Amino acid sequence: MSRTVPPLLKTAAQTAVLTAAVLAAGCSSKNPGAYETATATASASKSADEIAALVAKADQLWEGRIDTDTLREAIAAYEAVIEADPTHKHALTRVTRAWYFLADGHLTDKDAKVETWGKAIAWGKKCLAMNEAFAERINAGEKEKDAVEVATKADVPCLYWTASAIGKWGKAQGIAKALGNLPTVKAYIGRAEALDPEFYYYGPARYWGAYYSVLPSFAGQDLELSAQYFEASVAGAPEYLATRGLRAENLAVKSQDVGLFMTDLQAILDFDVSTAPDIEPENTMEQTKAQALLDKRAELFSKSAIEAYDASAAE
Repeated sequence: MSRTVPPLLKTAAQTAVLTAAVLAAGCSSKNPGAYETATATASASKSADEIAALVAKADQLWEGRIDTDTLREAIAAYEAVIEADPTHKHALTRVTRAWYFLADGHLTDKDAKVETWGKAIAWGKKCLAMNEAFAERINAGEKEKDAVEVATKADVPCLYWTASAIGKWGKAQGIAKALGNLPTVKAYIGRAEALDPEFYYYGPARYWGAYYSVLPSFAGQDLELSAQYFEASVAGAPEYLATRGLRAENLAVKSQDVGLFMTDLQAILDFDVSTAPDIEPENTMEQTKAQALLDKRAELFSKSAIEAYDASAAE
């Protein structure tokens, strides 16, 4: 699928001026953390067997991530692994994802979510810095969108979870912050897509689906392209409920498609989460989100759109 930016709805001159102004405002502060390389030496107080035991404990706690307290314990356990071995790629990847999941699935306060996504970003940068070629280019002053071309398939989890955290972190703080981070998230997801398009239940296509529906019209919103990406992700991994949730929340609302909204949310609510045990916690959270979104239907759609859908459904 092509990611060619679609024609904008305003004139080129208007768009250039407006986008430049918003990007400038959004770049007033940097993302949390830094791309810090780590020394490949374990803590003198921990042997290889002890580190392996810490990893096993963290992984066991991770299985109970549906519980907030257990998830926080898992995060602390992974951070203990990294303290003992700063180059432990599995722990770095998992702690990035864990901080992201804590904000996305467990927290409700906006400020707390922003702070927690910020922690995911900080750990994600450490994860990406494990690629020495990437870290060297960043430290030499290259922009992330250019340096990422040296990322390998082993870096895809770091790219995906860091970009996901940056996207949610920026969106939660407003359009200026979100647009200010577009070059980085586009480059990270684009590279992840090129290296492993099926990663995390067709995650890159899911990301583009949300991306092209969330963008404002002057910055390249394309609902048709969004629909194509969402459909590709749903078709590739129908068991991952967040794809339908994002499509309902973003594409369906933007296009005022009540039918799509209802179909996706009902599919989420009807799904037996036990049939996909590896992502049962995430899918369980998505069912909670789907019900909350369904309860807001009257706020999200025009009265005429709802009436037309209800009349059609009755027939």
